[in-house]
Parts: sequence; structure tokens; C-alpha cells
Amino acid sequence: MSDSTKAQSGASRRHALKLLSAAPMLPLGGVAFLTACGGGGGGNGFLPIVPPAPAPAPAPAPAAQFKSAEFTGMAAPTLADPAAMATTTVGSTLKISFDNGSSTEYRLAYQPFFLTGDLVPDGKGGRILAGGYYDIKNQPILDKSVPINTRQFYSDSPDGTSLLTVPNAKVDGVKGKPVFAVVQFEYTTRDLAGGNTYGTLPSPIAVLTLDQDQTTGKLSLVKYHNVDMSSAHGLWITCGASLSPWGTHLSSEEYEPDAASISTNTMFKAYSKNVFGDETTANPYHYGHLPEITVNADGTGSVKKHYCLGRISHELIQVMPDQRTAIMGDDYTNGGFFMFVADKEKDLSAGTLYVARYDAGYSIDPAAAATKMSWIKLGHATSAEIEALANTLKASDILDVVYALQNGSNDATPLTPATPVDASYTLMYCDGKANWVRLKPGMEKAAAFLETHRYANLKGASMAFTKMEGTTVNIKDKVAYSALQNIQDSMVSGGKGWTAATNIALPKKLSAGGVMAHNLAGGQKDGDGAAIVSEWVPTQTRALIVGEDIASDPLGNTSNPDIIGNPDNLKFSEKMRTLFIGEDSSSHVNNFLWAYNIDTKKLARIMSIPAGGESTGLHAVDEINGWTYIMSNFQHPGDWGGIHSKVQATLDPYVRANYKERYAAAVGYLTADPIQLKLSK
Repeated sequence: MSDSTKAQSGASRRHALKLLSAAPMLPLGGVAFLTACGGGGGGNGFLPIVPPAPAPAPAPAPAAQFKSAEFTGMAAPTLADPAAMATTTVGSTLKISFDNGSSTEYRLAYQPFFLTGDLVPDGKGGRILAGGYYDIKNQPILDKSVPINTRQFYSDSPDGTSLLTVPNAKVDGVKGKPVFAVVQFEYTTRDLAGGNTYGTLPSPIAVLTLDQDQTTGKLSLVKYHNVDMSSAHGLWITCGASLSPWGTHLSSEEYEPDAASISTNTMFKAYSKNVFGDETTANPYHYGHLPEITVNADGTGSVKKHYCLGRISHELIQVMPDQRTAIMGDDYTNGGFFMFVADKEKDLSAGTLYVARYDAGYSIDPAAAATKMSWIKLGHATSAEIEALANTLKASDILDVVYALQNGSNDATPLTPATPVDASYTLMYCDGKANWVRLKPGMEKAAAFLETHRYANLKGASMAFTKMEGTTVNIKDKVAYSALQNIQDSMVSGGKGWTAATNIALPKKLSAGGVMAHNLAGGQKDGDGAAIVSEWVPTQTRALIVGEDIASDPLGNTSNPDIIGNPDNLKFSEKMRTLFIGEDSSSHVNNFLWAYNIDTKKLARIMSIPAGGESTGLHAVDEINGWTYIMSNFQHPGDWGGIHSKVQATLDPYVRANYKERYAAAVGYLTADPIQLKLSK
């Protein structure tokens, strides 16, 4: 029987049962009366015979409850089917088992809301450019690189996405129930003339109003709202994102511009010109922070940028169930592992910032024991006071910085001992480059929150990580997970930018990267002996799952394509007990989206991204109005590199045809055929 026939048959049976349950109950017997003659007794001459009480109706059988979820993976596409390599390909299934022994199996598929560059409804009867860029006055930013083809810039790199609901939401055009998605756009790869535009445009964020069909669970776009970023000075390179426990979208600004060398930063000057109309207005200390997006009941949104969570390469933070503790990766070379504990629940505008220091023995071997860590307090602040400092201070007010490069190279070779830098300076590596740094008197708070990387080095943190990206939490087991997109350079003994002082000293690199697991606990103290007021503090780290470097295979993969390679986005489903892993891989020709069951240890490839693209926008939602969703976007399809040399000539025409000559990418979600996923009967 086909799936559609089964569905029709099931619906017919349910309809018949519904009709039967609505019919009146017919009596099984009547009450009998005997007629008696004669007198006496004062009665009416009739003696009733009372029947026995009817047996109670049997209790209805309890509804079947969710028991487990199992993904069955798909094979990676090959050149035998080049069209499959050049688009989103899904050949996976999901089996949901229930405690009564029944199960439902779904065939997965991908459903985009739009491609960037599409004209989509603005909710006012007009159309708006999906992924379009706007300046500080909310005017479109135009690509004039080819004068005869001037058009508004739009992104080819959608990233962090949150799916959520809002109480009492009402948006015109919604026929089912309103659901909202917040989507941020990290950058665009190039202009019409082929010039590099990375980091030169302010990152837009949009609120999508989606109509959720209550029969099928399908989500349909009815309104696209571009959020006004003028109060936040515009946004800088937004990457991964998460949904806060109180229902807001927690964005990110990564690769914060180096304020100590801003006068020579041509990318930042171009950013300033695109946002403000000139090269000098933008202030580097306004970027590298945490924007929070609140969605309103009418499908609009507003932004509030928090300046007190450290000015680092924010990627994807995770707020714990206490609604105060946030752990943060740092998508940076010589990055750290950071934690913020807010003063109040549901409020990130004030709190204490910490950075981790590891004991010796940090390992990326999943069979090795976990490594202990301690937490160094960097400072306490409010967002308002740090924004005020950002408005008035320059890097030279906070630190003295001397770059230690030889012959103008960027190989991070330290200066020779003869270099005239006195003993008051500390040698450190920031983004793989050697710096001699000295803190100005009284500038501890400004350094902690505006020069966080350098200050964490001065405080003795383990500033060694290479691109620590997405972070998520497994609440039941009290374990958090972080992605290391690659494991090399500053993490490897003797590598570029490495120092023994960090206590991270791996024997060799692993370019394919891996996912680390952190045990969480309460009762912890910081390095000064003060209590950390949280029950969700990372105390130990171990490797959960890692990739495998290989010699180049026939397609060009340089890490094993049948396991993860260069993990980036991470999201955990509590109900499905599944860790979802999206790749930002320079070692897989096609990047993949994976599902890893942390109980069975089964890893399943569930989607393939167009070649040259990156898997982004991951968000696993166990239930919205009874339906289950896995949000997934991708970036820059056909962004060819050396790894694609064996496939580029074949795949490039397909990618160009699918994605607007490689200027577009998709925002969407994993669905199922013929109905959306459900984890309940």
C-alpha cells in the first residue's frame, strides 16, 4: 500500500470512528415491573424490581507516548549524479517509536521559504528583497560595481535562525496559526563585478511571519520584516544564533575589528562608508557584541545590543535553564572558552564575565579522560556602562600594543630578544599573530569588556582554541557541547601561535575538527575563591566525536566524508536525544547536516548542501503546536576552493542555474513527505 493510500485509509478509519463515537448509546435492557394484587401495606400495588448496577465502562486506553527517534542516513552524492551535488539533497528517514509498540516512519525532504534575492511579501501589500542590505537610515545599499546593472545588494549567506511563537500574535494573511522565524544574514561573498565584499556590509536580520497549516504542519511565508538596526550602530558579521529560554533570538557579531590597528583596516573603512556614508564614523568598539532580537505580536522585531558579554568572536551562545548562565564559544584563532552569569533571570544587560583555564592533559581522543578546568573572573559590568566606555575610549587609552611580526609577514614569529620592548609588556598571540601588550593603569574593566582577548591572555586563560563555534546543551544529562571547526595551529605543540602557557598542547593537528562535551555542575568557585552563582558551570571537557583527515579521495575530500568534518552549527533535541551537527567544511566537497544520537552513538547523514556551500541556520524544535521542525539554511553555493578542483567544471553550470549565478542561497527547513514531523500520536 502506498504512503498516500495508507494516509487515506487511516483518515477514513478515523472518520468512521468519529461518527460512531458521536452516535447515541442504545439501551441494552429495560426496567421490568410486576403487578401485584391484594391489599395491605399502604402501597400502590406495584413492587419495582431494581436491576443490578451496570458495570463501569472500561477506562480508555492511554495515548501512546513518544519513546525514541532514529534517523537513517543517506549516502553522499557523487559525480554519477552531478545535479544532486549542486543542490540540497535529502535521502534520509526518521522513525518515531511509541511505548505501545507502534511507530511512524517519515521520509525527509527540504522545504525552502525563499532564495535570497527573491521578492517576498512585506505584509503591506508590497514586495521586499529577501536578504537585502540597508544602511543606518534604512535605505537600500546599492551594488554599483557594474553601472549598467545597478541593484540592491543581497546576501548569499543566511545563517542563524530561530523558530518561535509569540503570545496573542495576529498577522494579516495567516489562515492557520502564526509562527515566526528570525533569520540573520552573515555577509555576501562578492559584488556584481566579482570583487570581495566580505565584512564590508552591515548584517541584516529579518523576522519571517509563517502560516502554520494545522492539518499538515507546513510553514508558508506571509510576511518579511527587516529589523531596524540603527539603535545598535548596525551589525557586524552575524553568524550562528540561538533561541533564549524566554523566546528571543540571540544573535552574534564575530571577528571583532582590531581597534588597535583600525587606521589601516580597509575592510572596516568600507563597512563604515556603506553604513554611515563615510569611512570614519564607525567605531570598532561598537562591534563584537551580542545583539538580542525581540519579535512582536504583529510580526515586526526590535534589537537590543548587549555590551557586557565580552567583545569576542561571538558565534552561537547557549543560555542554560536557569535563564542566567550563558556559555560561549569563540570563533577565533587563539580563542577562549567564555561564560557569562547574568545578575537577573531573562536579562543579559548586566552580569559577570569569566574565561576558562584548563589543567594539563587536554585531549581530542574520545577514549581519553575528561580534562578539568577552572574559571577566571574577568569582571562585572552593565551593558550601559560598557557602551558608554565604547563611545569615548580608543585602544590606545586602554592598552599599549606592539605587533611582533618579522619582515612584515604574518607568520606570528615573535620578535627577537633585542627588540626594544621592556619587561612590563607581555607576549601573547591574538588571531595567530604575536602581540606585546601592556595594560594602562585603571583600565581593567575597559580591557575586560572591550579588549577581551588581550585581557584574557593577561589573566592567564587558556587562549589556544582554533575556531570554537556552535554551543548547545543537553539539559537532562547536564552536558553542553561545543564545535571545534578545526583543531590546529595554536592548539598543537610547536604550531603557529602556540604557547605552552595555555596548557593546551596536542601532539598533532586534526584539520577535520570535532565536537567537545562539557560536564556541568554547581558549587564552583572562580580563581580568586569567590563563589560562581550558577548550577550550570562547565567543569570538565572531553571529546565526543571527531573527524578523520585523509589523503584526497577521487572527489577531492580531504577528510572522511562518512563522518563529520569541520563541525560548526550545533543544536540538541531533548526529546529525540539527538545532537544535530552542521558543517562549515574546507575538507568535504559537499557539506552535510548530521544527526548523532547520544544514547545509541549512531551518526546519520540527513542532508547534503550544494557543493561549495556551508550548512547554517540550524535550529531543532521539538514541538510548536504539535509539530516538529529542523531549521536549516545554507551559504554561498559554488564558492569554489582548491578542494573543488576535481568537480568544479562539472558542477558550476548546475549551481549557477539553481542559485542565481551563485548570488543566492536558501532559507528553509527539513520537512517530511507527505506531512510534517510529529513526535506524538
